[in-house]
Amino acid sequence: MTLSPLVFITGASSGIGQALALRYAQAGYRLALVARRVDEMQAWADAHGLGDERCRVYGADVGQTDSIVAAAQACLANQGLPFVVIANAGVSLGVDTAEREDIDLMARVYAVNNIGLAATFQPFITPMRERGSGILVGIASVAGIRGLPGHGAYCSSKAAVISYCESLRGELRPSGVSVVTISPGYVDTPLTRKNRYSMPFLMRPEAFADKAFDVIAARCSYRVIPWQMGIVAKLLRAMPNALFDRILQGRPRKHRASSADA
Repeated sequence: MTLSPLVFITGASSGIGQALALRYAQAGYRLALVARRVDEMQAWADAHGLGDERCRVYGADVGQTDSIVAAAQACLANQGLPFVVIANAGVSLGVDTAEREDIDLMARVYAVNNIGLAATFQPFITPMRERGSGILVGIASVAGIRGLPGHGAYCSSKAAVISYCESLRGELRPSGVSVVTISPGYVDTPLTRKNRYSMPFLMRPEAFADKAFDVIAARCSYRVIPWQMGIVAKLLRAMPNALFDRILQGRPRKHRASSADA
C-alpha cells in the first residue's frame, strides 16, 4: 500500500499555519502538525475527521532548538519523511531599542523566526538529499523588504528569512531538494489584528493557503502573496531612502510588546 505524501507544518494551531494544514488535508496529504497548543490542535484535527492515520500533532516550542528538532525526529519515526516541510511558525513583537527589556524580546523573535526556521529544516535535509526530492518552505513577509517603525525585530527577522532561504536554495540545488520562500502581505490572523495601521489587500487565511499551495507545488523559488503586494514590494525596494522616510513620517509605529507577550 502506497502512503499519501506527508507535509510537516509548524505554527499550525492558528492563522496561516492552520489554513495551510486544511488545504493540504483537502489535497489528500497526511499531516504532521507542530504547535505549542497541542490540545487545541488535536481538537481541530478531530473536528475535521483527521484520525491518527491522517494527522499527528507534535508539541514543540519552535524558539527552543532541541524542542523543534525533537518534534521533527518524532515525525520521522512515526510518520516517515515528509515531502513538504513548511516553517511557518513566527512571532511579531513591537520593540523599542532604547528599552533594555526589549532586547530580550528581540532575541525571542530571532529565536523563533530565524533559528527556529533553520532548526525546523535541519533534521529533514540529509534524508531528503538521500531520497533526492523534497520541498522546504520558509514563510517570510513583505515586512522583510523595508524596515518599519516599531517593527525592527520583525522586519529584520523576515529579511533574514529571505536571505537564509536563498542561501539554502543554492546549497541544495544539485540535490533535487527545492527551497521555496513565500512572503505574505497582510493576512487576517491573530498577529495582524493587533496592528494599528491600515492593511491594504488584506487576505483571508484560506485564500492565502490556496495560492501558497499552488506556489509550493510549482516549486517557485520566491513569491509574494497576493500579487498586488508583490508590486508594492518591488516599489518599496527601489524607493530612495529620502522618499521612503517621508512616506513613513507620522505613520503609527507598532506598539511595544510586554515580556508577557513573548
